[in-house]
Amino acid sequence: MNKKSLLLKKEMLLTASPKSYVFIAFSVMALIPQYPILLGAFFICLGIFGSFQSGREAGDIFYTLMLPVAKRDVVKSKFIFTVAIQMTAWILMLALSLVRMNFLSDVEPYSFNTLMNANFAYLGWNLIIFAAFNTVFLCTFFKTAYKIGIPFLFFGVCATLIISIGESLHFFPGLESLNDSHFQVSQLYVLITGIVIYILGTLGSLAVSIRRFEKIDL
Repeated sequence: MNKKSLLLKKEMLLTASPKSYVFIAFSVMALIPQYPILLGAFFICLGIFGSFQSGREAGDIFYTLMLPVAKRDVVKSKFIFTVAIQMTAWILMLALSLVRMNFLSDVEPYSFNTLMNANFAYLGWNLIIFAAFNTVFLCTFFKTAYKIGIPFLFFGVCATLIISIGESLHFFPGLESLNDSHFQVSQLYVLITGIVIYILGTLGSLAVSIRRFEKIDL
């Protein structure tokens, strides 16, 4: 097993807080009617934050840098761990959204839902929230590799704005289809936008985080 694989294994089995795995269950919020279900993505990121918090308290960064590994690989392993949790949760959201769209859309209390429905637009908004975590929290964390409170606070503000926008758009004339419980083409635009933002945001954040972390003298 090479060094990169060992670093990722360490992240998954040693550094990770149990909350990171348990909080994937918040994906099930996709099935809650009359509720701001985008909060599920926030709680999933909160679970990932728990791993960074426990890692900091255990001196994980300092321990890892004592190993014969490159700094950039330390950053990459934490990004891969983060993306793995997010994608596991998102796939579960996708499955539950399809169930809700195909089997529950015409059943009370799902048939009349003023708040966001679990549809393709919802899936896109989740990716945008995950992208905000990767760009705001991770980028800011790797400036010091120690401070986590302020970076997560910044992410919390961003997530609140994203959730507010996502929950508000379908009330504007002409955008009602974004909240349709059945598939609409307009929802696909939000999903594609979310995919692009997530990929570009995560890759850009990775590059910036590597540069920042390599400048730190620990």
